[in-house]
Amino acid sequence: MAVAMAASRSLRNLLMRRLTVRAQQDFSVSLRPLSSAAQEQASRAAPCEASGHSYESLLVTPAEKHILHVQLNRPDKRNAMNKAFWREMVECFNKIAQDSDCRAVVISGAGKMFSSGIDLMDLASNLLQPEGDDVARISWYLRDLISRFQETFSVIEKCPKPVIAAIQGNCIGAGVDLITACDIRYCTQDAVFQVKEVDVGLAADVGTLQRLPKIIGNQSLVNELAFTCRKMMADEALSSGLVSRVFPDKELMLDSALALAAEIASKSPVAVQSTKINLLYSRDHPVAEGLNYMATWNMSMLQTQDIVKSVQAMMEKKDAKSVTFSKL
Repeated sequence: MAVAMAASRSLRNLLMRRLTVRAQQDFSVSLRPLSSAAQEQASRAAPCEASGHSYESLLVTPAEKHILHVQLNRPDKRNAMNKAFWREMVECFNKIAQDSDCRAVVISGAGKMFSSGIDLMDLASNLLQPEGDDVARISWYLRDLISRFQETFSVIEKCPKPVIAAIQGNCIGAGVDLITACDIRYCTQDAVFQVKEVDVGLAADVGTLQRLPKIIGNQSLVNELAFTCRKMMADEALSSGLVSRVFPDKELMLDSALALAAEIASKSPVAVQSTKINLLYSRDHPVAEGLNYMATWNMSMLQTQDIVKSVQAMMEKKDAKSVTFSKL
């Protein structure tokens, strides 16, 4: 047993050294300076950061009234999810959940792809050299680590504001975990989805295996994708129900996602957020329990002035978007 554990440690140390060398090589390439003209152009094109949202791995900008655009912002690293990302997503969506001015969110990836998944080189020390001096303590550490990583995507689902994922190019591994926690998914024609974890020797553990079967409703297909790590292209993603629309390019997709967010944001936030909360509750509970929860929920929500405003606008044949709803 001791010999086996020593051999395992030696293998992990060797892998760590190889990953470190690879990381140093990648880092040296990424440090090439931009020309002055390119720097000026990048500065002009840089969107305005939303107040209270300053991050290393994310860029959060106010897209339109009541809408925030959250971008995975490591395009030079294919939006790989580093240590900062796993921490900052929780902080970001906890703030959005409490932001009474925000009513809808669009999440996308900067650059040519949505995300290449977990940044193995940045997280190698956490995963391959876990803390602890015996099996129990190492296991305790890893369980806590996995639970915190799970919360990175569960926080999207827990956020009462609808979240729309706009996916272009590759969406690999943890990228699939992320989008399955979103409420609506759009993608481009060149989008590629891949549940990649088995190929790196582990089972997906931060949401895909729990959420994907409920999204596409085809256990056989989920099993095939998870066991083989094969790629799912945009057309199959559409036909299976993983995404609801496919677009020819990223620009048109983002415009459509933001237009959808604006449509949602124009409606009663009481009604929209109540709907999201009850849809999620009903997904995870029997029909009778879902109905009982809905009755309890609406015994207070039916007293909102939003109903009076909405019905009055309908009776007066006014555009529903002209109704002003209070912040929530």
